[in-house]
Amino acid sequence: MSRRGLTLTVAGVLTLLLGGAGALLPVPYVALSPGPTENTLGDVKGKPVITITGHQTYPTSGKLSLVTVAYQGGPGARIDLLTALRGWMDPNIAVVPEETIFPKTVSVKEVEQQNTQEMSSSQQDATAAALNELKIPIKVIVAVGSTQKGKPAEGKLLPGDEIATVDGAPVRTIDDVSAGVHKHKVGQEVEFGVVRGGKPMKVRVGTVAGKDGPIVGMIMGTQFKFPFTVNVNVGDVGGPSAGLMFSLGIYDKLTPGELTGGKSIAGTGTITPDGKVGPIGGIQQKMIGARDAGATIFLTPADNCGDAVESVPKGLRLVKVSTMHEAVQAIDTLRTGSGQVPGCPVR
Repeated sequence: MSRRGLTLTVAGVLTLLLGGAGALLPVPYVALSPGPTENTLGDVKGKPVITITGHQTYPTSGKLSLVTVAYQGGPGARIDLLTALRGWMDPNIAVVPEETIFPKTVSVKEVEQQNTQEMSSSQQDATAAALNELKIPIKVIVAVGSTQKGKPAEGKLLPGDEIATVDGAPVRTIDDVSAGVHKHKVGQEVEFGVVRGGKPMKVRVGTVAGKDGPIVGMIMGTQFKFPFTVNVNVGDVGGPSAGLMFSLGIYDKLTPGELTGGKSIAGTGTITPDGKVGPIGGIQQKMIGARDAGATIFLTPADNCGDAVESVPKGLRLVKVSTMHEAVQAIDTLRTGSGQVPGCPVR
């Protein structure tokens, strides 16, 4: 072999080796793919997804399935360049920058903890939404979530304290507490009537200047006391996007008749206690997962409709919903065939 031929051969081999090594280098991207679906009317690992005790329930049929997104990659487990390239060429996979899922300001563990907390909160909100839709009274409690270090509430108000009154005035919402505090001048004390460990007590807390007026330095949240017990079991699923489907599953179990009429319905969307449906991420992968699981109808948050119509799988009908009430009405209409349901408009 001539010197020129040998040089070209060696260069070609080196190029292949370097290209192969480069393809295996980790890159700061995450690959999102369709995750598992779970029927909220069915079981997970032999246990019902939704269990209701203390109230009459009714038989159900069909499916009201939540959908998920699986991910590959992330800090400490990055995908390689070749995997990212394959994902970019696969219409079922979305490859996104790592910080989209794992912000640089938080750890992987913190992201997972947040997802778990959001799932827990979504289950509470879904229960509240279903009971509100059914006009079943629930008690809303304003509670202390945490206090700010160095502020007057630190050490006086404790996480979990239920705030019943402010200066003797009953509390129903977080705004009631804020309004009560803002009636004072900076430096004055506020008398909180709280329930701690089941025992009522009064706690006096000073105020300091805040951005919009006097504050005591606490973070508040709402909790619900339901007239019966609703338990939700979904295994390792995290995040808030299953809220709508939880609420529909609870509603179906609490009402006579079979909501779906035997249809396989999937969907997604966050839910608020008053039944408002919010947008979610990963709509494309969730629709694919729903269709692969046999769903023919997909309940789509109104704010996700624009993206959904661009990549809806064949055989999956999109139904636009903004509230839980709209979702119930749409499913009723689909079951009875008595009218039209709102779809996602094509751009």
